[in-house]
Amino acid sequence: MPRFDPHPQRRPVVVTGASSGIGEATARALAGHGHPVALGARRVEVCEQVAESIRAGGGEAIALKLDVAETDSVNGFVAEATNALGPIEIAVSGAGELDTGLIHEQDPEAFLRQIDVHLAGAHRLVAEVVPGMIERQRGDVVIIGSDVVPAPRPRVGGYVPAKSGLEAMARTMQKELEGTGVRASIVRPGPTSTGMGMDWDAHEAEAVLQDWVHWGFARHSYFLRPGDIADAVTTAISVPRGVHLTLLEVEPEAPLREST
Repeated sequence: MPRFDPHPQRRPVVVTGASSGIGEATARALAGHGHPVALGARRVEVCEQVAESIRAGGGEAIALKLDVAETDSVNGFVAEATNALGPIEIAVSGAGELDTGLIHEQDPEAFLRQIDVHLAGAHRLVAEVVPGMIERQRGDVVIIGSDVVPAPRPRVGGYVPAKSGLEAMARTMQKELEGTGVRASIVRPGPTSTGMGMDWDAHEAEAVLQDWVHWGFARHSYFLRPGDIADAVTTAISVPRGVHLTLLEVEPEAPLREST
């Protein structure tokens, strides 16, 4: 006899930062596994295009306006998603942006923006969805972290402190939620080909790359695809009750060495 009841087959999902990159890939992957998905981002018109594509493929998806830096926006997003899809079973916190610059030279408001989007934005989401999960004694929260946490990279301003705080919050939640039926998992991507950082000018990009090479962070040129991270999220939420994948770190495999 199993220790726990299995998860429901139809598990309503909310994904933040779902207009592109890891968020979009995760929404598509979870919809492909039969879960209804609410896609949230500031670019709601782009989310709607993704949702239309999911529906065209036989999935269930809606697009909703979301700014994770605004508490009312997050609360409204969760309420609309719940009304449309049912009680939220899976929450994926993927909203984020990547700044550049030396910490001591960064404008305090720009630094605070990173903390607000990555850390406080994730907290706004979990504060709205987790109490209901606890009441129902089931649920999965997946936090998209970063490998900058164990290996901080220079010249990305508030991003490293924000992601470090985010993963610390998730690890704290794992202890607080133990025994509630709610699992909090960290998916920690390595270098991934997304839109983040693509708006840097040439001078900024060159300075970042030079420092990363200096500190040994650019060992090879291969990048992960957003779908690789989506697969890790799917794995985290798909393991049976009684199993908790607390941290999945995903790194790009290096190119094959030439034979000598």
